[in-house]
Amino acid sequence: MVEAAEYNSDVNFKFHNGSPMRLQGDSMSDEEFYSFCIKNHELRIERAPNGQIIIVPPTTSETGRRNFEISMEIGLWNRQHKLGHVFDSSTGFKLPNGAERSPDTSWILKERWEALAPEDQQKFAPIVPDFVLELRSQDQSLHELHEKMAEYMDCGSRLGWLIDPQNRRTYVYSENGDIQTIKFEGHLSGYEVMPELKIRLTDILG
Repeated sequence: MVEAAEYNSDVNFKFHNGSPMRLQGDSMSDEEFYSFCIKNHELRIERAPNGQIIIVPPTTSETGRRNFEISMEIGLWNRQHKLGHVFDSSTGFKLPNGAERSPDTSWILKERWEALAPEDQQKFAPIVPDFVLELRSQDQSLHELHEKMAEYMDCGSRLGWLIDPQNRRTYVYSENGDIQTIKFEGHLSGYEVMPELKIRLTDILG
């Protein structure tokens, strides 16, 4: 097992075919993991419930463009309604199951975010976003993304969108356990979680 102290910013990470790199990190404390992420701030790093560290390669330019367009729509809705806070893909959250995750886009109800201590807001906040979005890139496993969405919902997220551009459909996860499949031509709704949010992906992604 690799000790936490061996993880540092001098490590030369190599990715195979765009797949995430996985390292054993169950011996790392929360503080050590946070320090490791700060030292390697140019990387997107997550941690699974079993302590495994997942280092994700930079997204492709097209995926980044798509994510920005979708996030902007959510941000414009939030600016109008002022119900919460929107977070980008570089934001880490500590989930109740011990995982640290960084959704591509997330949103938290204002009252819940402001109830956190300021020091918790400055690190990987111990809170589950009310809304999470994962945007599948060309080399990502759909099965693994479904597992990730299930984890968010099990931990307390109220609404989730798994967007799959390859098949031009979105899997909508609801807090009651339902999963709907909506084609890009259909409308995505924020339901009661994000009232009046409505997006049609063909209008913003083509």
